[in-house]
Amino acid sequence: MRTVILKRLLHLVPLLLGVSLLTFLVMHAAPGDYLDTMRADPAVSPEAIEAMRTRFGLDQPLPLQYLSYLKNVFLRLDFGYSFAYHRPVFEVLAQGLLNTFVLALAGSCVAWGLSIPLGILSAVRHNTWVDRACSFVAFVGLSVPEVFLALLLLLFAARTGWFPIGGMRSLDSDSLGWGRRALDLLHHLVLPALAVGLAPMASRMRQMRANLLDVLHAEYVTTARAKGLPESAVVLRHAVRNALNPLITLFGYSLGFLLTGSFLVEVVMGWPGLGRLTLTALLQRDLYVVMGSVLLTSGVLVLGNLAADLLLVLADPRIRAESA
Repeated sequence: MRTVILKRLLHLVPLLLGVSLLTFLVMHAAPGDYLDTMRADPAVSPEAIEAMRTRFGLDQPLPLQYLSYLKNVFLRLDFGYSFAYHRPVFEVLAQGLLNTFVLALAGSCVAWGLSIPLGILSAVRHNTWVDRACSFVAFVGLSVPEVFLALLLLLFAARTGWFPIGGMRSLDSDSLGWGRRALDLLHHLVLPALAVGLAPMASRMRQMRANLLDVLHAEYVTTARAKGLPESAVVLRHAVRNALNPLITLFGYSLGFLLTGSFLVEVVMGWPGLGRLTLTALLQRDLYVVMGSVLLTSGVLVLGNLAADLLLVLADPRIRAESA
């Protein structure tokens, strides 16, 4: 276990270096920068703009700018200063990252909370109307793009008035008690979580169904039935646990998918998360906010893959035996 963790953490360093370099080059490939937009403001003098350029190190050659940024990030955990928000980048990203995690977690609950029981039900009721209904749900979930699904959910909210449109809090949420604030947050979270979680739910449900169908024909399952165990015990205690192992390996990838889906849904549905913040920073050419967002997201994806490896070792005694 220590070796697996150490290898993953060592792989994190070159990955973040490559991601940061690519983001830095892409941002500088576009003409102009944030300070160019300030030149259109007659209230800002050219001397003030040049002073800001010197303060942020934008007057230095690009290699020196990049090396200075790396030194601040890896030695001081300083992600730079936001040109647009006039605050340290980490302070700008912290709230957006938390909101994105809330949405990704809710989407994960939708995806995994529905896919596992529906996949089990579909496999146990193989070739029945229940199986066909679950397959139809999976087909729809895989066919509809997340952006289009988010637009459909917004249309549903606008037509029915059952759910709020945009944001994550009501205007009067500060005057509510903590219990009602939590309910208000959940009310705003329902539609974005469905938009994020339904596509991975459909994919995981199909995988769970296929895995469980294979396991139900294994010899040890036949042996368990021959011992006279109830069918529910055979399925839940013996078959489902082994059918889940391939899905656990996909946990890290599903985390990346959920984060990517969250970014798109945030823009469409007005959720104040990291994706919406990053898009705004891109449009404003806020260099260090964009780089900080990409680095944080990349680190989260690597840690998600590490968590998937650890969960697989904990869930499968055969892997633990091989490691020992």
